[in-house]
Amino acid sequence: MEKIKCSVGIFAHNEAGNIIPLLEAIVNQELRETEISEIIVVSSASTDGTDQLVSSFAETHKNVKLLTQPKREGKSSAINLFLANAQEDIAVIISADVIPAQQTIEKLVSAFKNPVIGATGGRPVPVNEESNYLGYIVHLLWRLHHRMALIYPKLGEMIAFRKVMDSIPKDSAVDEASIEAIIREKGLKLKYIPSAIIKNKGAENLADHIKQRRRIQNGHLWLKAHQHYKVVSQDSGILLKVVLQELKEKPQTFFKLAGAILLEVYCRLLGSWDYYVKGKNPFAWEIARSTKDLNQPKRERK
Repeated sequence: MEKIKCSVGIFAHNEAGNIIPLLEAIVNQELRETEISEIIVVSSASTDGTDQLVSSFAETHKNVKLLTQPKREGKSSAINLFLANAQEDIAVIISADVIPAQQTIEKLVSAFKNPVIGATGGRPVPVNEESNYLGYIVHLLWRLHHRMALIYPKLGEMIAFRKVMDSIPKDSAVDEASIEAIIREKGLKLKYIPSAIIKNKGAENLADHIKQRRRIQNGHLWLKAHQHYKVVSQDSGILLKVVLQELKEKPQTFFKLAGAILLEVYCRLLGSWDYYVKGKNPFAWEIARSTKDLNQPKRERK
C-alpha cells in the first residue's frame, strides 16, 4: 500500500524550552500508512536560542528545515510561509508549545484515505493540575471542546488538512478555524479523531487565561465577519447541551462550573468589546507565558 505523505509545519516564537522535545516527538512518531516527508519549523523573531536549537537538530535530521521571519507577523502569516514551501498535498500544522502522542500524526493523516475528508483534528489534553481552580477551568474547557467536537467537528492545537489553498487570511487570529472555513467552502468534511492526543498547557494565572480567552473571542468574531464562518463554540444551543452533559456527569462540580461559565462570559464580553468598540484584531497576539512550561514535572493524575 502506498503511504500518504505529509509535510509538517511547526510555528515558534521563543520556544527554546519545548522545541527539541516536540521535534523528537515528531521524528519518533509511530507510522504505518503515513510518511513524514519534511518538517518545516517557522520561527518568528525568536531571540531565546530557538533557531540555533532547530539548526543543530537539523544537522542530524535531514528532513528538518528552518525558516525564519525577522519580525512577528502572526501565526497565520507563518502558516502561509509554510504553505508556500511545503511539498506535499497533505499538511500538518502544530504550535511549538504542544507535544503529540506517538500515533497522533498517523491517526490524523491516515484519515485522508477517504477522499471526502478535508481536515482532521485530535484531542488536546492539558497537563495542568486540576487541584486548583484555574486548573479545573482549563480541563473543563477542553472537556467541553471534546464534547462539542463529538457533535460537530471542531479542530484545534494540531490539525492536518488537504492543501487546497495557497494561503489563509493573514489577519486571522484563529488560524485553525480559518482553515476549517476554507475546507468547508471547498465542499470537504472535517473529522475529529479523539484518540489522536495532543498534550498542551493552559494558563496558570488568571491574567494569562483572560488574555487567551479574550483574544479567541475577538478572533471568532473577526472570522464570522470576514470568512462568514461560525465555529461550533459560538453556537449557544450546542454549548448548553455540552454544559448539561458535563453537569450530569459531574453534578458535584455545580458551583465550580457556574463560576467557570461566568468567567468565560466575562472574557467573551471583553473580546466583543475589543472587536466591536476598539476595532482590535490581535492576529499577532501577546504571548501568555504561563502556558509554555509544558515539560515541567507533574504529579501523576489518576
